[in-house]
Amino acid sequence: MSTETRTYREAVECLNTLQSNAATLEAVRAAGVRLNPNAIPEMIEYLQRIGYEPDHLNQLNVIHITGTKGKGSTSALTDSILRHVKPGWKVGLYTSPHLVAVRERIRINGKPISEEDFAKYFFEVWDRLKANDVRKDPDTTPSMPGYFRYMTLLAYHTFLRLKVDATILEVGIGGHSDSTNIVPKPVVAGVTALGLDHTSVLGKTLSDIAWQKGGIYKEGVPALTVNQPKEGMEVLTERAATLKASEFKVVSLLPGLSSIKLGLAGEHQVQNATLAVEMARIFLSAQGAIPAVTEPLPEAFVRGLENTKWPGRCQTVADPDPAHGSTTWYLDGAHTIESLDYCIQWFVHPGVGIPSASTATSERPLRVLVFNCTNGRSGTSFLGSVLAKTSAQLALYGSTETAEAFFDHAIFCNNVTYADGGFKSDLNSVGMSDADLKHLKTQKELAEAWKELVPAFPGESVHVLASIEDAVKIIRKLSPADRPASVLVTGSLHLVGGTIEVAGLSSVAL
Repeated sequence: MSTETRTYREAVECLNTLQSNAATLEAVRAAGVRLNPNAIPEMIEYLQRIGYEPDHLNQLNVIHITGTKGKGSTSALTDSILRHVKPGWKVGLYTSPHLVAVRERIRINGKPISEEDFAKYFFEVWDRLKANDVRKDPDTTPSMPGYFRYMTLLAYHTFLRLKVDATILEVGIGGHSDSTNIVPKPVVAGVTALGLDHTSVLGKTLSDIAWQKGGIYKEGVPALTVNQPKEGMEVLTERAATLKASEFKVVSLLPGLSSIKLGLAGEHQVQNATLAVEMARIFLSAQGAIPAVTEPLPEAFVRGLENTKWPGRCQTVADPDPAHGSTTWYLDGAHTIESLDYCIQWFVHPGVGIPSASTATSERPLRVLVFNCTNGRSGTSFLGSVLAKTSAQLALYGSTETAEAFFDHAIFCNNVTYADGGFKSDLNSVGMSDADLKHLKTQKELAEAWKELVPAFPGESVHVLASIEDAVKIIRKLSPADRPASVLVTGSLHLVGGTIEVAGLSSVAL
């Protein structure tokens, strides 16, 4: 069958067969997540099977970005700067995960590639892998790469076919062993803020994390980072020296940057913007597009920062349906304790989740928390963090409200898209265990944790639901027509993406 006759839906169905199932993921977690020492050689072998050598990837002119927090936002900021400075360029952006459609992961000039192009390039890669199945070690290397590896190969292939002028590559997990880390010589590499994410429960230390992230530094390539905890900074400094980076630079806040109204909400974005500006400067200078020193910040840089869009991250969306026009959705895929702190810092703020000083007290909105997290993470610590930060924010702004009564309803729902148990094909996940799908194990644990943390919270206001569609239906019923409703959806990007899909927010959110 020719590639032209195969559809986007067929491509997504094939891609979903490459996901790891729940049993496999649980076995990996139980083993303590040991790094695959052959991860990079295997990825190179897959690349060669589709007709490329690693050196070919240097043609993509890569900006490589990793970190615990802010790597996606920094990638989006950098992408926007390049597009505003060089509007005639073709700029590729590769990120993960996606919110609603998998093709969001591969963007050209800020827009996801079309369904037609996705299917075309997808099956070109698929057919090459099927036709060239000679492996150095068939016993240990699967014939087909896993989901993320495949998507990375597809991004490389797409960008090479389209002859992009610049590529921003966001690391998937870690850095050293990540599928994106086979580009021999990026133009610049940057590490965003480090922290103990959910891997820390498996015995990871900040030094371990820094070692992984610093693995994207390359010989002869500028290595950048932001201010880090001492333990992490020491490791990054050592990694840059060991890997022979051309320079190691800790970026500092640029004068005037904090006065720019960034396209991304949240005070933490200033640090991400600082790194994005410096990486863009180095990249554009290396390409001969701008002078090495540009002071003050060029107007095109400012426009790029102001016009950056990154859906599902500290995003405010007014419901486009006139019937629900009093509902405002606050979407943030925060999935670590530190990112949840940033989320609550943004949401519990005058003019966002709490009335501004000029708003009458009687107009306090109905507030709904919609939350989910990956099985195995501690609901008590996650939700405890939400409550503690809420309390701190309320005190900061002199509010008489309490954290315990801040939300009127708490909804804990699965990431299943539809009430009939089905998924939108782009959002299908075989990594969810039967216990979660059938018995809502994680959601019940979250509800119990919430009740323990807030014993006075009305029991009828805690909802354990089987799908995102069920959650949206409940919210529609709860939201009064004569009172504004503020809905915070957080804890999982998959949850945010499903909400955008089911609530009909795509036209305004994406």
